[in-house]
Amino acid sequence: MKKTYKPAANSRISISELMQPSHSNFNGKIHGGYILNLMDQIAFACASKHSEAYCVTASVNTVDFLNPIEIGELVTMKASVNYVGNTSMVVGIRVIAENIRTGNVKHCNSSYFTMVAKNDDNESVAVPGLILSNSIEIRRFLKAIELIKSKENRHEVFNFNHKTFAAENYLHILEPYKVKIEL
Repeated sequence: MKKTYKPAANSRISISELMQPSHSNFNGKIHGGYILNLMDQIAFACASKHSEAYCVTASVNTVDFLNPIEIGELVTMKASVNYVGNTSMVVGIRVIAENIRTGNVKHCNSSYFTMVAKNDDNESVAVPGLILSNSIEIRRFLKAIELIKSKENRHEVFNFNHKTFAAENYLHILEPYKVKIEL
């Protein structure tokens, strides 16, 4: 099979949407779940564009809501494929909000979605490699490698065998935390 490569720039997608009252929570700010839904949609579009296949969300890296989004602000999401594996891609997403009356722009959050390409039989399929054309794309690729390593380390740390796990062996770790143990 011939290995194909595509420029990272070819997968970039940007969407903008005006935030409406129907998108708000009880506090009058835009609901985080609505923003996550939009992020998932743009991650799907970006990954599908790169892979030319249907893609599913395998995982979402930490999403920190840095600034609230107000009703009436224009939210823009920018996504790009930052890393490719055999069948998976890491899509980086940046969310900004603009007050269209004042022009004030704020960074609201960034996250990384791992997407997997699928065929019509729901089997994972190989994705094209990535052509990196500048230092920003190289930095993003390297950061994705670190995120993947960090995820693998988290899985190792919390891979307790539930049949042989003895809680009393780990109670000392919990001492500095606000927790009460009643065994």
